[in-house]
Amino acid sequence: MGKTVEIIEKTTPFQGYFRVDKYTLRHTRFDGGRTEPMTREVFERGHAAAVLLYDPVADRVGLIEQFRVGAYAAGWPDPWLIEVVAGIIDDDDGAAAVAIREAREEAGVEIADLVPMMKILVTPGGSTETIELFCARIDSARLGGLHGLEHEGEDIRAFTIATDEAMAWIGQGKIANATTIIALQWLALHKDTVKARWGL
Repeated sequence: MGKTVEIIEKTTPFQGYFRVDKYTLRHTRFDGGRTEPMTREVFERGHAAAVLLYDPVADRVGLIEQFRVGAYAAGWPDPWLIEVVAGIIDDDDGAAAVAIREAREEAGVEIADLVPMMKILVTPGGSTETIELFCARIDSARLGGLHGLEHEGEDIRAFTIATDEAMAWIGQGKIANATTIIALQWLALHKDTVKARWGL
């Protein structure tokens, strides 16, 4: 028997800036049977693109820092998080276009080349959100300062850091954002391949 899901009922109890859908469903079990009906709320966050800005000549990455209300609500010690550039994918934009646009808006930098990393599920236990990750070639000398769209309440600090130091920050707990950790670890594994693509 194949893996199947039966939707018994789906409603939308909340629709605001984000949306919450409520599912009653059951699915096949590994032993060949079916589960009892279960009810789950799913946070419809939308989908995003994220980009690790990398200068292969200086071996530096471009990161941003900004306040995150979710981290604040979770009681995180410092809700100003160190992250990669990211943005929501609108219906008319592809992930690559979002990565290029957000690099300008959040870090004030132009991308020279974009390398796809992977697409990941963020919190599949309760959200539909996916993120497409990219690595982008930049000139780190052109990155820095304060950025963001004021009408969206953004207050973003962009900066560069040596790649090895950014990796050390993961171990020190200074970088706690999962997308950023995944992107940096991907770069650590694929740096030689990326540099070869860029003729270095």
